[in-house]
Amino acid sequence: MKNKTQFITQAALIAAIYVVLVYVFKPISFSYIQVRIAEALTVLPYFTPAAIPGVTVGCLLANLLTGADILDIIFGSAATLIGAIGSYVLRKQKFLVPVPPILANSIIIPWILRYAYGMALPIPFMMLTVGAGEVISCGVLGLILLFVLNKRRNTIFKNYY
Repeated sequence: MKNKTQFITQAALIAAIYVVLVYVFKPISFSYIQVRIAEALTVLPYFTPAAIPGVTVGCLLANLLTGADILDIIFGSAATLIGAIGSYVLRKQKFLVPVPPILANSIIIPWILRYAYGMALPIPFMMLTVGAGEVISCGVLGLILLFVLNKRRNTIFKNYY
């Protein structure tokens, strides 16, 4: 029972942090040029599988609370879910952990921008701009987060590695 409670608690905390980060950084979290700081949390499956539902629910709630289009709520959350699962799968390769969320969002989000928000920019261009933002949030900030938390791994994520 303790592990189930800990799993749910960790997932809920991660979701809450994701929502707060999107809300605080809302001006740079949306559009074709975006750095969604909360996406740095997609490296957390390196430490715990609870991060998978945590970032997914966090993304879903953040999109709902910030007035995102229904396509963004569904497919943006799916992109985060795909990225988090990929991060978990690659958890043995520390430097590759940010790659799945970068790829998932770079491929999926431009289509959402086109069909949900009517952005007429070329999809390949938006893939580059969204991808650049993901490299900043997941690749740079995410890896910094991973290395900082890795030093405290035994106290924070003691039951999941």
